[in-house]
Amino acid sequence: MRRVVIVAFPGVQTLDVTGPAEVLRAATKLHPPGYDITIAAPDLRPLRTSTVTMVPDLPVNACRFPIDTLIVAGGTGTRRAEEDEALIAWLREAGKRARRVTSVCTGAFLLARAGLLDGRRATTHWASCGDLAGRYPAVTVEPDPIFVRDGKVATSAGVTAGMDLALALVEEDLGRDVALEAARWLVLFLQRPGGQAQFSAQLAAQTADRAPLRELQAWIPDHLGEDLSVPALARRAQMSERNFARAFRRETGMTPGAYVEAARVESARIALETGDLPVENVAHRSGFGTVETMRRAFRRRVGVSPVDYRTRFRRQAA
Repeated sequence: MRRVVIVAFPGVQTLDVTGPAEVLRAATKLHPPGYDITIAAPDLRPLRTSTVTMVPDLPVNACRFPIDTLIVAGGTGTRRAEEDEALIAWLREAGKRARRVTSVCTGAFLLARAGLLDGRRATTHWASCGDLAGRYPAVTVEPDPIFVRDGKVATSAGVTAGMDLALALVEEDLGRDVALEAARWLVLFLQRPGGQAQFSAQLAAQTADRAPLRELQAWIPDHLGEDLSVPALARRAQMSERNFARAFRRETGMTPGAYVEAARVESARIALETGDLPVENVAHRSGFGTVETMRRAFRRRVGVSPVDYRTRFRRQAA
């Protein structure tokens, strides 16, 4: 049985703790003995989390046993936890003896404060990547991936990304079949690879106020191979072209063309990350038509060609 310690503190994000814990519990039921999970905190007082009150299993200073995997959660209480010298000292010591050290969301700040990320690549919630890079220059912060592995240390992006990281740890320990079955039991759509972008084109844009434009935003990703020009989209929204273009940009923060291109790039990225289709097929299925059109869009939005993107992604995943 692998001993897992999840570190929590006042103001912790509830799902940063319970998300990975549920993944590991599901894997344990599928493949016993699996994992023994301990929730540790600075002391045994009930913790007020982002949504509920949680009672830890042990104070951190009582966790003197061997640790297979150390998971440090994040949340709004992270900044205060960074100032807890006793907690940081314990993390520094425990991180050295644990087989694996991981963080969820802004838990990366606690690992950085303990010096466990010095000289390593790491990520955190997309809204906090700039802050992490500015405050801890010894850490190479990567703002895009869902999670980053660097040696024995792994850091994940915000909130639900901790479940993706936990599934990757299960796959590493117990095999891909167990990880996929755990995902099915938890009704997770799929196990996202670590290098996948933190948020989609749809989340990057604002949600339109008026119903026809919101419906159009939801319709576009499923019809990338169709005519998605401004005239065609305006007809679907039953608006004049000029009014449609102005309203779409005002309400979403993006032009229709930019929104469509972002959705097509996202579709192509997922295909390149998760499959072996030739680039020509990916370009066709994503609605670009030609490889050259897709290449130009990738250069604008990703900074590399589709072929280079696939190569880099698989190298990172490996």
